[in-house]
Amino acid sequence: MARPGDGIVPTQVAQLPWRVLFLVLAIGGFGLVVLYSAAGGSVRPWAINQGTRFLLFFAVAMGMSRVPVRIWSQGALPVYGLLVVALLGVELLGKVAGGSQRWISLGGFQFQPSELMKPMIVLALARFYEMLPASETRKFVAIWPACVLIGVPALLVIAQPDLGTGLMITGCGVMVMFLAGVPLRLFIAGALSVAVAAPLAFNFLLHDYQRNRVLIFLDPERDPLGTGYHITQSKIAIGSGGIFGKGFLQGTQSHLDYLPEGQTDFALATMMEEWGLAGGVFLIIAFGMLIAWGIGVGMRAKTRFGRLTAAGLAGTMFLYCSINMAMVIGLAPVVGVPLPLISFGGTAVMTFMLCLGLLLSIDRDARTKTRW
Repeated sequence: MARPGDGIVPTQVAQLPWRVLFLVLAIGGFGLVVLYSAAGGSVRPWAINQGTRFLLFFAVAMGMSRVPVRIWSQGALPVYGLLVVALLGVELLGKVAGGSQRWISLGGFQFQPSELMKPMIVLALARFYEMLPASETRKFVAIWPACVLIGVPALLVIAQPDLGTGLMITGCGVMVMFLAGVPLRLFIAGALSVAVAAPLAFNFLLHDYQRNRVLIFLDPERDPLGTGYHITQSKIAIGSGGIFGKGFLQGTQSHLDYLPEGQTDFALATMMEEWGLAGGVFLIIAFGMLIAWGIGVGMRAKTRFGRLTAAGLAGTMFLYCSINMAMVIGLAPVVGVPLPLISFGGTAVMTFMLCLGLLLSIDRDARTKTRW
């Protein structure tokens, strides 16, 4: 039997997890179909831009797969520091949109540092716990530096204001702390503290539009033509799609402009109107397989950094998908979290591909036999 590398296919190419890569290509291709339809049957302006970025960052992910894991470990904290500086720069140079500053304009590309901080907080904490002796994990020294690493970027993002992304950064960080072995009682105490502080935060810290989103989540009929318009139209689009949808290019909510942000945060609703519940189930299964692969990579990783990073990035993908899907169907308040590879947005595609590239790098390291 021929072995990888004996034929015309190089060993490095043959050993890639092609099933996973084809799965990513399938999700990305389906996303382009959704954006094509959202534009009324035109590749412009969304599908062609998204496709270009998808291919570019897919190539970047392939390049990242060749980088040794130790390089990611050594660079994690310095890059984290640069992103914190970028978040500070958003306050000074950021683009204002929707009453918030979230983007830095770099030529024709809108750079959103808060999106990159989602996977970066995973790497930074994985590096911290890799350097920390295992015997110290259950002590206070394992907690307060991690809280600082999480709290600084989370507070900067919330101040933009972008509560959804700030909470997601916090969630990604807390997940790594849990995986690292921080005592469960501390998470229970933290959850109780959040529950006690939530009413105060709701009344005194949230902006008016954020409070309205929470109220609409609790009572969708409260303001169906105002604050609740997004979620109302999203539910109409999804419900009208039924089991198998209205058909490709046959959606009315997005084509007649009833559904706001039908190409970005609510792209799932655009898709399900035309492809129905079947399309939604396809995406859930596809993303589920991708996340399961990421968890498997973490289980096979050789180092503590690799294990925490892979599992944390798989958790980041899960949060991305679950929050957006829950938001679109009304099971969570409306927050600005896109659906990876489906929603239009260059930074979101870049962030997802960075996660993929890091997972490929860790997977390659796990498959490589140690040579002395």
